[in-house]
Amino acid sequence: MIKDNQTHLNRVHVVVDGLLVAGSYLLSYYIKFESFITEKSTAGHLPLATYAAALYFLVPGYLMLYYLVNLYTSRRALRMWNEFVDIVQANTMGAVGFTVILFMLKQKDFSRSMIFIFYFVNIFLTTLGHGMLRRFLRYIRKKGYNIKHILLVGYSRAAEAYISRILENPQWGYEVAGILDDFVPLETSYHGVKVVGKINQLGDYLENQNYDEITITLPLDDYDRLEELVAQCEKSGVHTKFIPDYSSLFPSNPYTEDVQGIPVINIRYVPLTNSFNRFAKRLVDIIGSLLAIIIFSPIMIAAAIAVKTTSKGPLIYKQERIGLNGAPFMMYKFRTMMVQSEAEEKKGWTTRNDPRVTKVGAVLRKLSIDEMPQFFNVLVGKMSLVGPRPERPQFVEKFKEQIPRYMVKHQVRPGITGWAQINGYRGDTSIRKRIDYDIYYIENWSMFFDFKILVGTLRHGFVNKNAY
Repeated sequence: MIKDNQTHLNRVHVVVDGLLVAGSYLLSYYIKFESFITEKSTAGHLPLATYAAALYFLVPGYLMLYYLVNLYTSRRALRMWNEFVDIVQANTMGAVGFTVILFMLKQKDFSRSMIFIFYFVNIFLTTLGHGMLRRFLRYIRKKGYNIKHILLVGYSRAAEAYISRILENPQWGYEVAGILDDFVPLETSYHGVKVVGKINQLGDYLENQNYDEITITLPLDDYDRLEELVAQCEKSGVHTKFIPDYSSLFPSNPYTEDVQGIPVINIRYVPLTNSFNRFAKRLVDIIGSLLAIIIFSPIMIAAAIAVKTTSKGPLIYKQERIGLNGAPFMMYKFRTMMVQSEAEEKKGWTTRNDPRVTKVGAVLRKLSIDEMPQFFNVLVGKMSLVGPRPERPQFVEKFKEQIPRYMVKHQVRPGITGWAQINGYRGDTSIRKRIDYDIYYIENWSMFFDFKILVGTLRHGFVNKNAY
């Protein structure tokens, strides 16, 4: 019944999308030739009948493009943003293809600007239509209709995580009927989902129960049975999924690439390994650091005078830190402490009411003004405006042995500010929490994320209760 419902939904989806393409096209004609925006005159352009004739090819062509970008596959857990990207992709291919065909047919009188209008109108209306359909499906699924019944094979961390996600998102329309496992006692329950049998009973459950999906969630040490279980499920004709129990290895979504037919899973995907991303970030760093040096120069001059006239010692304090790829570099700051010996410097982090900090230094630290000379570090390429904060060599040696994934932070340039810092993890705070935030930033980097952190720094990052 569920499969029949899905088929009917797909048919409705196709019909609605066809109507949206036709409607968007005709609306674009009206906007171009008949609306108040343009002169209401039929002179100088082809009649509506000529434009409408293209719909015989345009509608099935766009539906085929939607099929190619998988808009008609079951995508219950897919975010609307990802669906929007697919709609844009299909419409871009459609608009380019339509324009090329007109050029090949030498249709010079066919308005290219109308195609341009159609491109945006169709993206908007199709996205709106898909969004409304999503809301409708979520509503009926919460009411208990259009539900998919799932049987899990194997009790593992992956199984628990999958159950949790399903329960947190009832709009997906999934219901876990139970778990099969050989090592966990029967009736063991996780959030109401029970272990109902042994794995060797899978054949009986497939034969006697009406499941829509079988999801294999074996623990990592039981993968020798995987091939046998997949063959058993596929023999029954039931749709089968596999969720690897790799959470201890892959703390975030792994990045998969195809190497001539061989799927290769990267343990960690770092967007900044991409050459274009690196270039774009570096360009922003150069422009941003130059602007920051100019804008904050009055503050830096005032800070320099205050430091020099209130305590003995150098104006700029430089300290070795570990940066990109584990390479050491000298990081510059305004001196905020009394001059110390090398042994005293290695005492540790600055703590609250630290006697080594001068009165002017305390103010500079509180307002993060002491960090401003690092704009020069950014300009020469040793640091970035945004990234994990660099640490001293002795602490790197210590933490890399004590904290899992600590060295991952050195896969990108260190930053003046970062995701951990605007969330309050700076100074004498949990290094483990700081690393969690740093790794999240590294794996989810985007230019928008950088701007978000910079805005967050301007809002509440300069004055911080943990900076002393």
